[in-house]
Amino acid sequence: MTNQNVVVPDAKQGIDITIAMALPKSLFSPVVPKPLPAAPGGYFTITRKRFSKKTETGGKISSWVDSMRDSSPTRVKSTTSLLETEEKNSWIVNHPSALNMFEQIVKGSKGKQIVMFLDYDGTLSPIVEDPDRAFMTNEMREAVRDVARYFPTAIVTGRCRNKVALAAASAVVILKVYSFVRLAGLYYAGSHGMDIEGPSKNNCKYKKGGVLFQPASEFLPMIDEVYNILLERTKSIPGAKVENNKFCVSVHFRCVEEKMWAILVEQVRSVLNDYPKLRLTQGRKVLEIRPTIKWDKGKALEFLLESLGYANSTDVFPVYIGDDRTDEDAFKVLRNRGQGLGILVSEVPKETNASYSLQEPKEASSLVQQASCYTFICGNNYS
Repeated sequence: MTNQNVVVPDAKQGIDITIAMALPKSLFSPVVPKPLPAAPGGYFTITRKRFSKKTETGGKISSWVDSMRDSSPTRVKSTTSLLETEEKNSWIVNHPSALNMFEQIVKGSKGKQIVMFLDYDGTLSPIVEDPDRAFMTNEMREAVRDVARYFPTAIVTGRCRNKVALAAASAVVILKVYSFVRLAGLYYAGSHGMDIEGPSKNNCKYKKGGVLFQPASEFLPMIDEVYNILLERTKSIPGAKVENNKFCVSVHFRCVEEKMWAILVEQVRSVLNDYPKLRLTQGRKVLEIRPTIKWDKGKALEFLLESLGYANSTDVFPVYIGDDRTDEDAFKVLRNRGQGLGILVSEVPKETNASYSLQEPKEASSLVQQASCYTFICGNNYS
């Protein structure tokens, strides 16, 4: 693998970054029973329903509750109808298992620099009732550590970067995503990409020094204020949990009874009425309060690729694995760039811009393990 020097854009340009990308002449895409016609630019298109726009602040309460119900099922059906089975089979044809298609993915990435992007909750760890106990398994941690030895690897999450990047999987002290992952050689993009940091020079062979980018720093006092207000406003709703993720506030409804969802949305929206510079979005079993700036996981992906020196490269193969609506921004960026691929982790069919699917975090672990093992045997870039 070719080492790359990191070029970190001026922070003043951060929010308005536009990265021009030349489409490669060919792009690997899923093999399906009947080959799909090639689209202009040399890659395949997959027919799918129009992806519904995320509900934003201002919609009806009932619309929010319907959206919460669709993306956050409270139970798994014990039986499925013939129609549901046919729909799932059709969805799998258009979004085949990345594990089953591993050899074809390898061929598509041959000779290119792979860059791994991984969501945390629901991808590296299971969705659990207490978000502070969303620990990675030791097997998953080893898989991520191994793949990071060969490819630049980033954790892109809605969680606070320090939490994803300091706490222990055994449990007692929890600081945030770094605490869950506990791996030094990774890039961490917390708060939906609004808090980005790279590994130190001593822990990374892909760059010189750490990347640090925070496009929403001016919103920190406002976020803290809203967090404290929501703590008080949601006390009367059993099961609601408010989490300060530095540049965004997460209101988890994983343990809230469905009949209370409308009340919870109403409480959150009533607070945001006084903060027009913040917006309300929805993820998997969580409501997210974020700054109104045009920044998301897709922008974070582009920023990291540029920081690694791959902004205008046709020899890069980004792979993004995620399970949430917020990951769709990254899937869409990859599809629009005509490079790499998105992999959705989901047990049920969903409208998505991803090309492949996995059923659960265990399968994500298996895929990451396969990638690192294959690279160890065959060499970097699968060349």
